Amino acid sequence: MVPDVLGAVKRAVDAESRPGRFLLTGSVRADLDVETWPGTGRLVRVPLFGMSVAEQIGGSAEAALLDRLADQEVPAVPPDPPDLRGYVELALRSGFPAAALSLSDRTRHRWIESYIDQLLTRDAVQVEPGRDPAKLRTYFEAYALNSAGVVEERTLFEAARMNRKTAAAYEQLLQNLLVVERVPAWTVNRLKRLIRSPKRYVMDAALLAGILRADADAVMRDGDLLGRVLDTFVTAQLRAETTIAQTRPRLYHLRTEQGRHEVDLIGELAGRRVIGIEVKASSAPSREEAKHLSWLRDEVGDRFVAGVVFHTGPRAFELDKRILAVPIAALWA
Repeated sequence: MVPDVLGAVKRAVDAESRPGRFLLTGSVRADLDVETWPGTGRLVRVPLFGMSVAEQIGGSAEAALLDRLADQEVPAVPPDPPDLRGYVELALRSGFPAAALSLSDRTRHRWIESYIDQLLTRDAVQVEPGRDPAKLRTYFEAYALNSAGVVEERTLFEAARMNRKTAAAYEQLLQNLLVVERVPAWTVNRLKRLIRSPKRYVMDAALLAGILRADADAVMRDGDLLGRVLDTFVTAQLRAETTIAQTRPRLYHLRTEQGRHEVDLIGELAGRRVIGIEVKASSAPSREEAKHLSWLRDEVGDRFVAGVVFHTGPRAFELDKRILAVPIAALWA
């Protein structure tokens, strides 16, 4: 917003290149690679996502869960993990520090709804003047209803009652505002007939519920919404881990044509090793619920490091060779 500041930072960094002197932050995806800021060699980008539950409770960042799985560890579980409703309530607590740490449930709902209103009516218009806040809200609602899903663009723009071009512009705007994300499809030569469509996520499960005006009771009554909230919540915890994990993971999803095989998330580690991830509302997942991970393990061979089925029960146990059932709470144990 004040590009002259970037020129001053450049001169200061060139005069003394000691790292860590400046933190350049923003609430949108600003492009710093312009004439006033030649960032190559001067800038390290560090994505900053919403607070994870581990951060909210003061947990350690010394060993990311994906690193522990890569080392063949059975993840630890907290002594009193939540039940299904407890996980929903945690998801709706959000990753916004003020909302998560200092507000009551009732006040938090109002805070989230106010945040969304300000985002759509003020922030979005500042970033892209001329956008219609009412249409943007309609599009965001359609997006939230499909969070954690592989959804065709046509489905979104028809649900939002707008044309493809307008919908694409609104999706890019929401990405620039850091409230939605497209997780790309994972591809590998030995697997055929994989779809290339991305999996779309609202970045924070509380924003998903907020735009739909759904509280924990509403989520618990709607099986489809429950699955989307849990998947969105777990992905938010893993997304935060990717910035600190030593294995340098990138998140993808996998789905074959006609949905014969589908894996919620693929964590591709350095060296192209993979961890397959499924998210289930069940408290005691069966081997049947790991069948897509077993298929992936058999297809990619030694590249498959581990598979994990995150669930809402109290304990971790083996489901199949190199595949574990792990409580969601292991993400912050």
